Amino acid sequence: MLEVSHYTKRYGRTVACDDVSFVLPNGSVNVLLGPNGAGKSTVMKGIAGFLRFDGRILINGKPNHLPQSRRELGYVPEIPSFYPNLTVSEHMEFVARAYRMRNKDEYRARANELFELFSLTEHRDKLGSELSKGMAQKLSICLGLFTEPLVLLLDEPFIGLDPHAIKQLKDTMWRLRNEGATLLVSTHIIDSVDMLWDRAIIMKQGMVRANVLRDELQNGTDSLEKLFFDVTEGRG
Repeated sequence: MLEVSHYTKRYGRTVACDDVSFVLPNGSVNVLLGPNGAGKSTVMKGIAGFLRFDGRILINGKPNHLPQSRRELGYVPEIPSFYPNLTVSEHMEFVARAYRMRNKDEYRARANELFELFSLTEHRDKLGSELSKGMAQKLSICLGLFTEPLVLLLDEPFIGLDPHAIKQLKDTMWRLRNEGATLLVSTHIIDSVDMLWDRAIIMKQGMVRANVLRDELQNGTDSLEKLFFDVTEGRG
């Protein structure tokens, strides 16, 4: 479970996020929507522990800055960033050591499974500086999934992926949901998540303007796209 309560982030006099609150249960895929500059990435970075903020964020009931919370959290950033002189395989090894995954056979088998899933096996010896945009995005996703997190943040995860990788990622997200994980997907491309969500949170100008369950739209005539434009363009 992920709980965000009265999250506020300021940069000087600029308020990037203003009193953002929501609760995401176990076994759910949740989408965070909004136009560019709405504050989505600021929320994601705050949850991941990269920003100081006012308010409270809990990962399965524990403050997000605690080591145990960090072990239960996976994060796929909007812009992948790697060590240029480490290979694809060495990046996975680095994460395994950082998380103190002591059974080498288990974590190497896990890495091989992810490489196969996202077609990175033949690129495992490439350096971080040699990766194309698509391969970099795939590695970033593999690193986010590697520790089998209970809460997974994905910030614009579909950008740069080929159709096969998009399908694999969506299938993986739905599997994690059914296994009880909590997923939060930030995007401004509504089509990428149109059939893949339980709850939609729509932001504008740093604030949550709508928080709806999928069933609430299915029982009416609205679509997610229509709701998005009604909210972000001031029609509702």
